[in-house]
Amino acid sequence: MALTTLAHHIDYEWVQYAYDCTRKDGAVGVDGQTGEDYAANLEQNLTSLIDRLKSGSYRAPPVRRHYIDKADGSGQRGLGIPSFEDKVAQRAIVLLLEPIYEVDFSDSSYGYRRGRSAHDALQAIRSGITKNGGRWVLDVDVRKFFDSISHAKLREFLARRVTDGVVRKLIDKWLKAGVMEGGQLSFSETGAPQGGVASPLLSNVFLHYVLDEWFSDEVQPRLRGPSTLVRFADDFVMLFAYKDDAQRVLAVLGKRLGKYGLELHPDKTTMVDFRYKPKSAKDEDGKVLATSFNFLGFMHVWVKSRRGWPMPGQLTAKDRLARAKKAINQQCRAMRHWSIRDQHQKLCRMLKGHFAYFGISGNFKRIGGLRFHAAHCWRKWLSRRSSKSNIPWTAFKEILKRFPLPQARIVHCYTDT
Repeated sequence: MALTTLAHHIDYEWVQYAYDCTRKDGAVGVDGQTGEDYAANLEQNLTSLIDRLKSGSYRAPPVRRHYIDKADGSGQRGLGIPSFEDKVAQRAIVLLLEPIYEVDFSDSSYGYRRGRSAHDALQAIRSGITKNGGRWVLDVDVRKFFDSISHAKLREFLARRVTDGVVRKLIDKWLKAGVMEGGQLSFSETGAPQGGVASPLLSNVFLHYVLDEWFSDEVQPRLRGPSTLVRFADDFVMLFAYKDDAQRVLAVLGKRLGKYGLELHPDKTTMVDFRYKPKSAKDEDGKVLATSFNFLGFMHVWVKSRRGWPMPGQLTAKDRLARAKKAINQQCRAMRHWSIRDQHQKLCRMLKGHFAYFGISGNFKRIGGLRFHAAHCWRKWLSRRSSKSNIPWTAFKEILKRFPLPQARIVHCYTDT
């Protein structure tokens, strides 16, 4: 059922909590206002914000366009950075809508949801392979998803659950706010700015109806064998027990997404033969199918357990490992004239952050290799502090005794449950 009255929940305590949840040191928007500037007169600012939100006089400022390099090195990704007050306003609405949609969202969705994480998605993939016999995988990439979201279709989906006028008008204002880039303001009838506070929730709502609900209600009942969908925001994989099931879904998936203005990336969307030691299976065009796939920074491939049994392994993807090694080398070079203590603290933070995400069962060798690489880079750039020759390993080991690097460790122990 659609909820008609929600705006009455937006009071001072609600917006205060939204402010507390908003990052204060993030990048500034088009107005240049920082979190510190906003906090200088916090009570008056929040009171004014509430009045404007409820009266309908709130004007959503355009987002500032900023580009970052993509993880795969294929180009740059455009982010939309709202102003600080706009972040608070979006957070207040997201806090209002999250409990409503958590009731509806599918168990196959893991991205940007409370109590769910990327590691839960990785565990679901492992379970889909071991328990549901997922041997044929569709590794799917949606081309420019956040730039392709249809505003009209999104409004239709939102109307199924939320008809409160205040909330709906605010969402429309954010969709129509426009993008400021190089002093030029542009508008579009499609897209939700990637980087906005409300964008992850809106993208989950959009894909819930376009993909998750369709897959569970229409696709799975027509398949010959078991199947699993695992989606993290706009990245998702589908696992099937039979090849013909995977082929049938791949044949209609593009049409389903195209109905809502989305497009599959022709080069990055592939079918993977994930059987143990496959006999070079081919697709309909005669091309040899891949035998491994990358998802959420991990390469999924068959490995052998300590007892020699085949098992699905999740290893740090080669591009992510190369990026981590490059970042450590560049950091060691940039801080070579810092004090040893400061260098040590920075390296420890970088390694601990890497271990916290990539430290999963079966991946110890790769995270251990990164620690070894960090030690080599540290010694190399410490040796560049003067014109003397390289620091001998015996001397560097004495430094490591005083300032030891954190040991690689498994943080997420995956077991089938």
